[in-house]
Amino acid sequence: MRTRLVADLRDDAGASPVEFILVGALLTVLTLGVLQFGLAVYVRNVVHDAAVEGAYHAALADTTLADGAQRTRDIVDRTIGAEYTTDVTAHETASLGQQTVEVRVRTTLPLVGLLGAARGLEVTAHAPVESFD
Repeated sequence: MRTRLVADLRDDAGASPVEFILVGALLTVLTLGVLQFGLAVYVRNVVHDAAVEGAYHAALADTTLADGAQRTRDIVDRTIGAEYTTDVTAHETASLGQQTVEVRVRTTLPLVGLLGAARGLEVTAHAPVESFD
């Protein structure tokens, strides 16, 4: 009985499928994690670029702050979806000794697919105010 138990413990038949499952699961999780990170970076870049575009639009002499905020919302709506334009604010500030427009966007940080933490991502963009002087 003891010799048969020792022989069964030394036998590695069936180890290959188990190893394949373990390694395959690990590689699948790693691949999905990298894809999710890429999606989060993409969403952050789109929202940041939209905030910059909105700030420069709001800083024009013939537009208002609301126009800049609306332009930011429109860009985010077209690229990644309306659910990502949760909070867009635009106001004037004095930065580095001159008047600037600041556009701040708080949006969802995607953690699992496009689902994620509401207001988990915040980006801010500045643009110098244009004047007719």
